[in-house]
Amino acid sequence: MASRNLSELIAGAAVLSVAVGFLGYAVANTGRTGTSGYNLVARFERIDGLGVGSDVRVAGVKVGRINSTRIDPASYQAEISFTVQGDVKMPEDSSAEIASDGLLGGKVLALVPGGSEKMLANNGRITITQSPASLEQLLGKFIFNVSDLSSNVQKSLKENQPAKAP
Repeated sequence: MASRNLSELIAGAAVLSVAVGFLGYAVANTGRTGTSGYNLVARFERIDGLGVGSDVRVAGVKVGRINSTRIDPASYQAEISFTVQGDVKMPEDSSAEIASDGLLGGKVLALVPGGSEKMLANNGRITITQSPASLEQLLGKFIFNVSDLSSNVQKSLKENQPAKAP
C-alpha cells in the first residue's frame, strides 16, 4: 500500500513539473518577437478590437506589433504606439488603417507605404489614418436603404397601375 502511494506521488509530481515547464515556456514566449525596430505613432477616431500585441502588417506580412493604446485628452482620439522592424522603412506619406484579419479574425494595423522618398524616423507619426467600418452602422444603412427602395417600388407600382373603370 505504501509503495503504491509513493509511486502515485512520484507520477503526480512528474506531471505537475511538466505542466509548470510548459506554462513557463508559454509565458516567456507569448507576444514577444526577437526583432528590434523603430517606434511609430498614429491617431484614429476609433480602434474597435485593436489592442496591445496586435499585428502590424504591410501587404499582409507581419512587420511589427502594437505596443500601447491610449486616449489623447486634447482630441479624444485613440493614439496607437507600435513598433516596425528596422529593415522595413516606411515613407513619410504612408497611411495606416485598421483591418480585419479574415472574416472571423481579430483586427490588425495595416500600413500602406506612400511614395515619398523621405522615410519616417523613430517616434515618427503617421497622419493619414482610416478607422474601421462599424458593422452595426453598415447594417443599419443597408436596412434603411432596402426599406427605402421597397417604399419607392411600391409607390412606383401604385402610380403605374391603370385606373379602374366605373
